[in-house]
Amino acid sequence: MSTTTTRGPIDLGLVRESARTRRHIAATIALTTGSAVAIVAGAVCIGTVLAGVTTGEGFSPWALGGLAVAVLGDAMCTWLRERYGHRAADEIVTGLEMDVLASVAKRRGRPDDDLAHDAFVLVTRTLTDLRVYLGEYVPALGAALTVPPIVLAVIAYFDLTSAVIVVVTIPFVPLFMVLIGLLSKDRAVATLATLTRQSAEMLDVLEGLPTLRALGRERGLEKQLRRTGDRYRHTALGALRVAFLSSLVLEFIATLSVALVAVSIGLRLVFGDMPLAAGVIALILAPHVYGPIRSVGAKFHAAEDGVAALERARALLESEPVVTVPTNLTATIRAGQITALVGPNGSGKSTALLTMLGLVEPTSGNITIDGATDWQQVAWLPQHPAIVPGTLRENLRLSGLSSVDEQVLRACAATGFDDVLATLPDGWDTHIGVRGEGLSRGQQQRLALTRVLASPRSVLLLDEPTAHLDDAAEQRVISAIRERAHRGDTVVVVAHRPALIAAADSIVEVHAGE
Repeated sequence: MSTTTTRGPIDLGLVRESARTRRHIAATIALTTGSAVAIVAGAVCIGTVLAGVTTGEGFSPWALGGLAVAVLGDAMCTWLRERYGHRAADEIVTGLEMDVLASVAKRRGRPDDDLAHDAFVLVTRTLTDLRVYLGEYVPALGAALTVPPIVLAVIAYFDLTSAVIVVVTIPFVPLFMVLIGLLSKDRAVATLATLTRQSAEMLDVLEGLPTLRALGRERGLEKQLRRTGDRYRHTALGALRVAFLSSLVLEFIATLSVALVAVSIGLRLVFGDMPLAAGVIALILAPHVYGPIRSVGAKFHAAEDGVAALERARALLESEPVVTVPTNLTATIRAGQITALVGPNGSGKSTALLTMLGLVEPTSGNITIDGATDWQQVAWLPQHPAIVPGTLRENLRLSGLSSVDEQVLRACAATGFDDVLATLPDGWDTHIGVRGEGLSRGQQQRLALTRVLASPRSVLLLDEPTAHLDDAAEQRVISAIRERAHRGDTVVVVAHRPALIAAADSIVEVHAGE
């Protein structure tokens, strides 16, 4: 992505970065020009027909046929512009969403919480506002750049006085657009920031709700969430209020300007100072000079959220990863032993596990298992285990377990998950929801640990396996891990708790580096 962008009617950074955006703008201008030509032709035909019928000069079938062609041409150009515009907007936004997801996925190590929340809000909510910018604002801007000059030139050809009135009054429309735009810009940014903060707080509450409920601390959170929701509502309503008032102002200016043209034409027609056909043509075309510019003002406020989201996405794509990575980490991890990775928070212990898994490429050196890179031998327990919606039995399949056999039962006894099963009415057939809904954080940890300890794979990578467990449960888990090591398996644990560190056969210190 470009590191410098110019903010204006069209985001030049987006134009430079995307060939699809350039094609979209070119097609929009071409179709809008065709629509302008059709509007002018239709107005000339209407003026000719009305003048002929009113003055008795005769009815012109050619003018009437031309009017039908002009109406069909305008309708076709408008339909194609909207159809292509929305399709192109969907493609551009989808590509940008994929870029955001790919940027987060490719970051070395794990992204920080703020980055994850920003990416979540961008992909699921705010980047959809960019469709309004590309699908509605950009076509409206194209119409504002092409239609008024063409229409104004035709008005000047038939009635120079009306053209002068239009030229004098039309600058007031963009002037008020700029003033209102400056007022609404900060509101759009504030709305996006409030939405991002509210989403982050909501996700934090949902993630911690099972634990809080187990501790009897789930009440009282609704006040905090209500305050955040109120802030977002007030900010959003303030932005909408400005948008509605600005539309009213622009509509009033455009209506007043067209009224001046109409009064001028009416007086001159009464006194016989201009032909009827010229007056009708100028009167029909005058609103088409102000209309596209007024439409830009109306779409501008809706597009501001999309532009703010685009800038947020660009900042995320250009930002440097904030996650530290381990540096100069060299170790030989032996089978039949428990190897503990220790170090301060942020030193890169979990990143080291991701590198062992092959999910992160090392900047130098390599990792091999028995001299090869066979990742099928590895079973992994992350800090936040993946719990899929479905039955507990179906969750076993994530570790390659097809049934509840003796090995699974021994693992359940070691982790204490058998006590959890005893409290569930359907046992292994109990259904759990998204993100493990139905199980507490500690129960989810026991389920995930059971899957790993029962896995037939010979390399176990465990990221803080005794987190969320009490001392007695921790000792049982340590005994189960040691049993796997005695069987000849390779066990690597990220450890902070003293009991787990004391159980390790070897300790590897991990240090962070740039």
